[in-house]
Amino acid sequence: MSPHRARPLPLPEAVHETLRDFERTLGVGAQVWNHGVGGSTCLFPGDGAPPLDSDLSITLKGRFWQELELRLHLPEGGDAEAIGELIRATVSRMLDLGQEIRFFTHELSERYEEINLLYSISETLGSILRLDDATELILQELCDVLGARRGSLWVHDAETDVLRQTAAVGEGGLADPLPVTTPDAVTTRVFREGRPMIASQSAVRAGRPTPARVDPEDSFLSVPIRYTPPSGEPRTVGVINLLGRRHEGVFTAADQKLLAAVASQVGAALENNRLIRQTLAQQAMSREMQLAHDLQQKLLPVVDKFEGARVAARVAPAELVGGDFYQVFKLPGGRIGVMIGDVSGHGFPAALMMALGMSAATIYAAEHLMPAEVLRHVTIALEDELETTEMYLTMLYAVLDPRTRTLTYANAGHPHAFVVRGDGTSERLLATDPPVGFAASDTYGEVEVEWEPTEDLVFLFTDGLSDTLTTAEIPNGEKFVVAEVVKMRDREPGEILDHLFALADESVPAIPSDDRTALLLIGE
Repeated sequence: MSPHRARPLPLPEAVHETLRDFERTLGVGAQVWNHGVGGSTCLFPGDGAPPLDSDLSITLKGRFWQELELRLHLPEGGDAEAIGELIRATVSRMLDLGQEIRFFTHELSERYEEINLLYSISETLGSILRLDDATELILQELCDVLGARRGSLWVHDAETDVLRQTAAVGEGGLADPLPVTTPDAVTTRVFREGRPMIASQSAVRAGRPTPARVDPEDSFLSVPIRYTPPSGEPRTVGVINLLGRRHEGVFTAADQKLLAAVASQVGAALENNRLIRQTLAQQAMSREMQLAHDLQQKLLPVVDKFEGARVAARVAPAELVGGDFYQVFKLPGGRIGVMIGDVSGHGFPAALMMALGMSAATIYAAEHLMPAEVLRHVTIALEDELETTEMYLTMLYAVLDPRTRTLTYANAGHPHAFVVRGDGTSERLLATDPPVGFAASDTYGEVEVEWEPTEDLVFLFTDGLSDTLTTAEIPNGEKFVVAEVVKMRDREPGEILDHLFALADESVPAIPSDDRTALLLIGE
């Protein structure tokens, strides 16, 4: 723009044609002049034309254009007033229409640019898997379309309650995470209030109202990124900031409206990305838990073909992994060792303690003959871990000797251990000491009872089995379980356990079920 003369807008071509038609049909001479601060310019027939010896001078005023002078040289004998009014009205209307077309063409061009931006952003979000890459491209396009010098996109981290910058365009600005409670930051204020802000950066920093006149480079636009779920209240998930304009003018309400539309798209993408990451994490956890389940099952011995006895055992954890275990050992002199353990709680922590307990018990059962000695060493091996995790372990270890027809056991607080006699009676193998984790390692004792190898059935189980079968109709699950074994004592151990676990699967327990484990053994 010249410092001395403002260049006037040209007349639409339709006005030129209309004036030429009037000159031909009515025999008039016409000129249109613009009188600006820097001088006068002839817009019709063109700049440089000599002034017309006019009979009539008419001022043209319009809604969208500057004030112009219409000069007319009229033929003799004509009605000057009527001709002048006809030409004035026609040209004025043509000027209005031309400027309206120009205005709406400009508006359409701007709207097209905005629509194209929204479409481009939608394509970007749909085609780029990494959200941080997508947000950086989106931010760059926003800065290009809205003429921003700098831009930043912040996403809320719900776990730490901070805003983290995931994309930035331009130099300068903050990069460190912002706690949501930060009082003097526009970004956190917009996030907390969930409302957009158009302001002056310097005024915001100084805590003063934005002045009436704002330097474009100081203009600031901040919009919350909102997500509206299909059901439920909308929530704010981040903030988009634009800082400084590269051209004349400051950020406007129209810019805010466009940025809010973009923020809505980004909000949906952020939520989808969060759900995808959450689903992938759950799938990974599920795979890991399934792997842990498979590994835990492989730790348990296969007892179907155990030499010297008919044995059956089952473990059904309440979750994919649990804290129950059993062991059967072939010992010197034809003796048999049987063990059952139940770690407090269930799930992954109990499974880890189960693996430690089972490993320790296996090692010490091979080194020591007496059951009490085995429990002493297991206690020493596990006491630090049990104390740290505030867990405990009930365990029974029994050594069966077919030659002496005896069963010698040490019981660290395990209540569900029985010998079902051939005559249909049952004898509980009482606890000799508290659970591992409560008792000192030198306190374990042991008990010896009679055992008829081919007649007496050793029956060990955990409370998950009896609790599952405790219902409104069966108030004492343990008594019911033992009675079922007594009733089926002539059947194969595997058949008896199949029956018990089928009953448990069909039961509606009165209390939440725990890991279910059972072991049955009878000599050959």
